[in-house]
Amino acid sequence: MSTRAVHTDDAPQPVASYSQAVQAGNLLQVAGQGGADPRTGEWAGDTVAEQTRQTLDNLVAILEAAGAGLRDVIMVRVYLTDRAHFAAMNDVYSTYVGEPFPARTTVFVGLAEGMLVEIDALAVIPSGDGGGGPS
Repeated sequence: MSTRAVHTDDAPQPVASYSQAVQAGNLLQVAGQGGADPRTGEWAGDTVAEQTRQTLDNLVAILEAAGAGLRDVIMVRVYLTDRAHFAAMNDVYSTYVGEPFPARTTVFVGLAEGMLVEIDALAVIPSGDGGGGPS
């Protein structure tokens, strides 16, 4: 099966040897995104809510570059630096992602300096039959 890298200038550029997303057939794996503003490279704020908003905006930009949207996402992994941030992240997340909610795993880890949240996603790209698409 062939794969293709997906790229958009509307999300932060990779800082190492990885693609923003990779498509294989109709599956799209979006690499972990953080709350950096793609225009400045700076964190979008000091709170997990601010960074979660920017993280999801970055994720949406990559999904849209591949011809998909949040409603095409079937699995999300959220990485947080502090258990106390879960409720604030989940409140913002719930304003972006609607029912039926994708499956989700949340883990608590160490992230880059100043980074409070990272999110990656697996999506099924619509086949052109009118279903799915950007949301």
